[in-house]
Amino acid sequence: MKRSGFAVMARLVGLVRPLAGYMALAVTMGLAGHLCATFLTVFGGFGILQVLGFAGPLPLAGLFGAAALMAVLRAVLRYGEQACNHFIAFKLLALLRDRVFRALRRLAPAKLEGRDKGDLITVITSDIELLEVFYAHTISPALIALLFSGIMVLFIGGYHPLLGLLALAAYGVVGIVVPLVTSRAAGQDGLRFRKDSGALAAFVLDSLRGLPETLQYGAGQTRLREMQERTNKLSEEEARLKRNAGRNTAATQLILWTFDLAMLSAASVLYLRGAVGLDGVLIPTIALMSSFGPTVALASLGATLQNTFAAGNRVLDILEEVPRVRDIHGHPDVTFGGAGAEGVTFGYGDETILQDVSVPMPQGQTIGIVGRSGSGKSTLLKLFLRFWQVQQGCVQISGCNVETINTHNLRRMQGLVTQETHLFRDSIRNNLLIAKPDATDEELQAACRKASIHDFIAALPQGYDTPVGELGDTLSGGERQRLGLARAFLHDAPFLLLDEPTSNLDSLNEAVILRALEGEHGKRTVVLVSHRASTMGIADTVYSVENGRVS
Repeated sequence: MKRSGFAVMARLVGLVRPLAGYMALAVTMGLAGHLCATFLTVFGGFGILQVLGFAGPLPLAGLFGAAALMAVLRAVLRYGEQACNHFIAFKLLALLRDRVFRALRRLAPAKLEGRDKGDLITVITSDIELLEVFYAHTISPALIALLFSGIMVLFIGGYHPLLGLLALAAYGVVGIVVPLVTSRAAGQDGLRFRKDSGALAAFVLDSLRGLPETLQYGAGQTRLREMQERTNKLSEEEARLKRNAGRNTAATQLILWTFDLAMLSAASVLYLRGAVGLDGVLIPTIALMSSFGPTVALASLGATLQNTFAAGNRVLDILEEVPRVRDIHGHPDVTFGGAGAEGVTFGYGDETILQDVSVPMPQGQTIGIVGRSGSGKSTLLKLFLRFWQVQQGCVQISGCNVETINTHNLRRMQGLVTQETHLFRDSIRNNLLIAKPDATDEELQAACRKASIHDFIAALPQGYDTPVGELGDTLSGGERQRLGLARAFLHDAPFLLLDEPTSNLDSLNEAVILRALEGEHGKRTVVLVSHRASTMGIADTVYSVENGRVS
């Protein structure tokens, strides 16, 4: 979703609300610190006037003492301001990551199917990290600049209203006009850079995962050339952003010197006309020259904020995306007593996958579902899992529509095994304990024996504590699939959904697992999707899915 910079800023600022007290403290210390820094120089001007014989607000010794105190306070206040800002920034980054992960959980799996995982990783890592600039170096500096400029306009205007108006114009141009102009000049460069950065991360991740195929078919040079082209394009975009930032800095410095000269000239004219004394020339000029710190900080953010807002926009896209399926809470829990599909119609986009499908699944029975690839078998299982919502008809468990069953309750009643078992980069034990974190070693081993994997694990040097590598790449496809089955047995759900559970197994291991499933007959309802006729031998009833219909 495309949002204006102000809309993104408003949403990001709204997230600071829980930490408003720390923000107020940061602004207070920052304002006091900048005033100390500016009046350190101003007191030097008063000292010069006293040396020249003009009266000052304090004796010369008092001025030096006050200047020394302000120097110390400036250091302490600056540290305190930065500490508060960075506490706010990193606390909010942690909260943002938590909210993004929660949003991804809500969006999964329907809204995440087909999404570029590398781009999502970029959003979760570098895009959120980039927002640290906004929270630590934008919000409080903007408030400090506003308050500080108001105080300085009143101070300088105390010598003559014209000088106060000139100071107001200087702060307005440097702190407001320059950031707006530079931000508009940058256009969509920041957003393009963030998108291309995410695309490059996705390409690199894809290349690493496909390294064996790349080497086997000699596609390394082609892949490397494309990666180099993407990298060069990203470097050019980054160089353009930095050139713009350099030009903006140069323009800002020119504007600063122009206003400094304008203040000196205006004060000198007023002095010649007798409207102000020598102090009305020296003090306003020194005060203006030493007070641009807060507004210059805003001026330098013009181009940087485009990149920050682009990152914020991508983060907000995830936070505000509406899930296709929402979690359900607040209903009475249901005890499993059979399941079924009644007149179910479902499709992805304009393509209808299932048409008026009805499949009863009585408690304790094994139901087989066969059909060619793409006929809708796996889709039917996803509807029982409520990964998607049916468009017509009803999917029910224990006579209750799954749309009215608490999500946690539904997950507890169901177990799922697919052709591709995902294993985390952890030990075999911890990968299995996902299904039941408090499982005993005896339960763990019993589940693995049912899945015909215990003997293999026991023969490993580290046994159940053996690491499986990234995505389980130290194991074969059949070993990963048997671990997936062991997970499902350990979960001990009364409704077991198996999508090609023996596709990667040899005949011997398939027979062992089928005997284990046959031993579950009467204890749980099993839905078995498979192309193998041998697998269907344990089914009480077999349904065939063809062209979205069941026979």
